[in-house]
Amino acid sequence: MNTEYRLMNIEDYEQAYDLWLLCGNGLNNKDDSREGIDKYLKRNPTTSFVAVCEEKVVGVILCGHDGRRGIIQHACVSPEYRRFGIGSKLVDLALEALKAEGINKVLLVAFKKNEGGNKFWESQGFTLREDLNYRNKALSEMIRIDPDYTKE
Repeated sequence: MNTEYRLMNIEDYEQAYDLWLLCGNGLNNKDDSREGIDKYLKRNPTTSFVAVCEEKVVGVILCGHDGRRGIIQHACVSPEYRRFGIGSKLVDLALEALKAEGINKVLLVAFKKNEGGNKFWESQGFTLREDLNYRNKALSEMIRIDPDYTKE
């Protein structure tokens, strides 16, 4: 399989968005809109990557930092391209990019119900923190785009 890895750019948005929907990533109509992702990529121009096979985006990792901590968001690989090392390569690229920018620690949030994803993150050396509560507060009204979403 001939896979090209490169920095993500806004021209990848439609294919990345379709892949995020396919993989069940928790999306919303503001942060994950084309404008929201464009803003994110401009703020973090060197840390998000795509994997491309035959001109099709088959893997993506949205990654950035706040100057202190890195964060991985919306990482996924198309189901038919899994188990070929694409996810691991995307993680390696993102982590190396964060290190190059002087970032020493990275975090991510994974849905508890995503057993496969959680096993993947453990295999990549990410540990589960049980001493934290994750909290959100929306500053504007957003619509969740996730058919499996249930408020807890």
